[in-house]
Order: sequence, then structure tokens, then C-alpha cells
Amino acid sequence: MKGIRHGARLPILAVFGSGEASPELEALAARVGRTAAERGWVVLTGGGPGVMAAACRGAVEAGGLTVGVLPVAMPGAAYPNSWVRIPIFTGAGSARNTFNVLSGDLCLALGGGAGTLSEIALALKESRELWCYRSWGLTAPPGVSPVAARVFSDPDSLLGTLEERLRERHP
Repeated sequence: MKGIRHGARLPILAVFGSGEASPELEALAARVGRTAAERGWVVLTGGGPGVMAAACRGAVEAGGLTVGVLPVAMPGAAYPNSWVRIPIFTGAGSARNTFNVLSGDLCLALGGGAGTLSEIALALKESRELWCYRSWGLTAPPGVSPVAARVFSDPDSLLGTLEERLRERHP
């Protein structure tokens, strides 16, 4: 990767999302991955299809590095997707979501199902920087501090803000 200083830790964008996603959401995920790679960030996903594959594809096409933290112990039909450059076979099932969350300097949920919801909850619990686009809406119950996720409804606003944030490199 270009521009890596000796001894510098690479910043990581953790992208969460469903293995089954609309073409629109996959296109956005690819743009997110490309933007991250162009700014020197590693793209980390769950390594599967859908949003995960699209984010990895965008990053690889831009010359970036991708990591897939996989729920399986060995390669299979859906894991890892063909755009994962560093596969981490955990055999941990959904428990691997913890590693995805804790590894990200910035966590971004794009759509998603119950697995994405678990990653969102973990990110909030661990006070990770979390952004959501067309994903789970969360409202804290009475007496509980409000959740600290940044929510986007417009893809252009998300991409513009993401580009600014990724220029910072590290949190």
C-alpha cells in the first residue's frame, strides 16, 4: 500500500452489512470501500457476500487492503468472498462480530439483518465510533443515556462526510 510509514498502524474501517443486499446498497458499499482505500484505510468486513463483498471489491479495485473476519473455520461457498485479501478463519460463528467491532477505528453499518444489529449493539457498548446508513434505528429507553450513533439517510451526505473523516487517518 502506498504511503505507509514504517511502524505506523494502519487505520481500519469496519463495514457491517447483510449478505443479501439491494444493488443500490452494494453500489454504495463499493464506493465506501473505494473511498477508504484511496485514503489509506484498511477495509475490514465479515468476509461474506452482499455488502461485505461489495465493500471489499471497492477497496481492492482502488488498490487497498481488505480483511475478512470469518465465522467459519475453513473456506466454503460464501466465505471468504473473492475480494478478501487477508482472511481470518475464526470458527466462532456470530461471536466473530466482537472482533469486527473492536478492530475498527470507525464502524459503518450499511443496512443489515440481525448480525449487523449485534455489531451495532457491540459498537455502542464498547463506545466505538459508529455510523449507520439505512440500518437499525435505536432509541434508548427512559433513564438510559442516548445512543451515540451517527445516522445518515442520504448516500451523498454519507460519502462526503466519510471522505472528510477518513482524511484524518487515525481517530
